[in-house]
Amino acid sequence: MDTINWSDLSFGYMKTDYNVRSYFRDGKWSEPQLETSEFLNIHMAATCLHYGQEAFEGLKAFKGKDGKIRIFRMHENALRLQSSCRGILMAELPVERFEEMVVLAVEKNKRFVPPYESGASLYIRPLLIGTSAQVGVKPAHEYLFLILVTPVGPYFKEGFKPTPMVILRQYDRAAPLGTGIYKVGGNYAASLVAGEKAHEGGYSAVLYLDAKEKKYIDECGPANFFAIKNRTYITPESTSILPSITNKSLMQLAEDMGLKVERRHIPEEELATFEEAGACGTAAVISPILRIDDPDAGKSYAFCKDGKAGPISEQLYHKLRAIQYGDEPDTHGWVTILD
Repeated sequence: MDTINWSDLSFGYMKTDYNVRSYFRDGKWSEPQLETSEFLNIHMAATCLHYGQEAFEGLKAFKGKDGKIRIFRMHENALRLQSSCRGILMAELPVERFEEMVVLAVEKNKRFVPPYESGASLYIRPLLIGTSAQVGVKPAHEYLFLILVTPVGPYFKEGFKPTPMVILRQYDRAAPLGTGIYKVGGNYAASLVAGEKAHEGGYSAVLYLDAKEKKYIDECGPANFFAIKNRTYITPESTSILPSITNKSLMQLAEDMGLKVERRHIPEEELATFEEAGACGTAAVISPILRIDDPDAGKSYAFCKDGKAGPISEQLYHKLRAIQYGDEPDTHGWVTILD
């Protein structure tokens, strides 16, 4: 463990001691099993491989100044996984089993939780896949749920520093009544081409417009969009974006700070009126947006005029992280503290 440079971690995979697994067979889930292997032995005709019966989650555990480990809002992740299961017809994992396995995975890999002063965290990746062999298009009758963990640094290498994003009108991430509201792998596969094109152009991410009318802001690929105007926290209302637990948390904190909160359609032209803008999600918490370019329309919307994150984004970012690390009181009951 002495060989890990905690303060220089990327957002990548590192082998840890254990993962935790539960199997759904004959209509019921098995007791959690600890596993040291990083590999799965699944049938080549498993529904997850052929028909995309796969859902996942992402959450984090943090070590506080007091040495205690805190897991952030795992109950919400359990509920969102159940929503994904309903969306693509997979066996729903009980909330209690999800939480039990998250705690077990963190406890058994305790030595990989980065120290407080590093600013890093332990990323927790729950995964649920259809495993029964089928060639016809229908849901599996057997499933595997597993949780792996890995220590990570910031998702964007720039950290909490404004980066440019781009609108690419020729790409859609998800259809309005499709699977965009579920955390399934297909949504991310659909974003890879546009994401790579954005990176080649020097942008950190794509800001998608709604797939139906190409008029309204949808989301930033792997994260939700939000903006600040007139002491109001504004975030898109859409039937094709993932309900971010980080965004939900930030909306509550914005209200606590006396801001008004609006969840509504955001026409692209309104970008010109925002004082601050950002992308938010588990991985980055908040990634402030420097500017948004719309090459096809010949427009560019600038934020962070001095190259720094706006004051409200910064306040929200530090407030949420302070709760996650235990530096400020958890007044909303979001944190699970391990003994």
